[in-house]
Amino acid sequence: MKITAVEPILVALPYEQGAPKPPSTATVSWENVNILFVRVETDAGVTGWGEAFAISCGPLTARAVSDVIAKHAVGREIAGAARLSDELRRATNSVARAGGPVAFALAALDIALWDIEGKIAGKPVWQLLGGAGRASIPAYASLFRLGDPRHVESVCAAAVERGYRSIKLHEYTPEAVAAARRGAGPGVDIMVDVNCHWTTIDEVAAFCDAAARHEIAWLEEPLYPSDDFALHAQLRRRVGTPVAAGENLGNLADLKALLAAGGVDIVQPSPAKIGLTQVWRGAAAARGAGVSCVPHSPFHGPALVAAMHACAALGDGVACELRYCDLGANPLAPFCEARDGALAVPGGPGLGVEIDMDVIEKFRVN
Repeated sequence: MKITAVEPILVALPYEQGAPKPPSTATVSWENVNILFVRVETDAGVTGWGEAFAISCGPLTARAVSDVIAKHAVGREIAGAARLSDELRRATNSVARAGGPVAFALAALDIALWDIEGKIAGKPVWQLLGGAGRASIPAYASLFRLGDPRHVESVCAAAVERGYRSIKLHEYTPEAVAAARRGAGPGVDIMVDVNCHWTTIDEVAAFCDAAARHEIAWLEEPLYPSDDFALHAQLRRRVGTPVAAGENLGNLADLKALLAAGGVDIVQPSPAKIGLTQVWRGAAAARGAGVSCVPHSPFHGPALVAAMHACAALGDGVACELRYCDLGANPLAPFCEARDGALAVPGGPGLGVEIDMDVIEKFRVN
């Protein structure tokens, strides 16, 4: 079976979150939820779907799919998702190994290859990974950056009403964390992702001290640069708050280096950035290092579904990240929609989801 076509499809979906949307910038629009689907066709009539990271770089990554990855992939024999992904990763070493749009495009292809392999085998991806599987997995609500503590409090309260028992903020201040705790109440895990906001250990330690009474479950991506593994190890020795990181690493070797340095308590490889193959290998490396693996997945497309399969296969109660908002249209419905704070794991072959092409075409970005 050979690949006959690789097509990027960028869509912009309307959404609401119960608060004002984050302000857009010159490179990032928060007016819609952008998803970069990648459709892979084969000469056997089997179609696979993937998703590439698209925040701030959707059109550029779409070009990387068409101009780089498709040219490497079309005509190639599929002899196992991981094997072909490894071959293409080596072929694009000079432009993809450190991450970025070509790596994201390759990650999408990798997810689609797992979808195809599962469809051919008649097995869900979680079973191909070798896991026991679960019918459902807990989801944690990953909020947009809200800024105003009043909005943080109200959205957290609404998430708890919907059944979420874990909430992740994208805020920088102890005041926002305090507001989240007021809204969520006791007994709800609150995580804080600051997207590499600080550059010194002292800044991070001051935040952890100020927010300690609000019981942060983990502090995510606290330092820039994200690949200064020794600095992360020093931070972890300094603060009592668990440290999470890994979504911005470009390859499995970097993830292993982070683990070897002792830089994290929770490692977070992203299927939309490095692909499912490397996420799963990263989970094995984390297990060997005695570190939890929680895939990064604030998405609504096939990358989220890939993360769901990985979480289900891990089988140890790992919760799956889900971007907290209500989509105006969902091309993967009813999957990728939490019910009482949980996600149903698809049981069909491959990713186990059907793509609503009517929704895709209606919201497609030309």
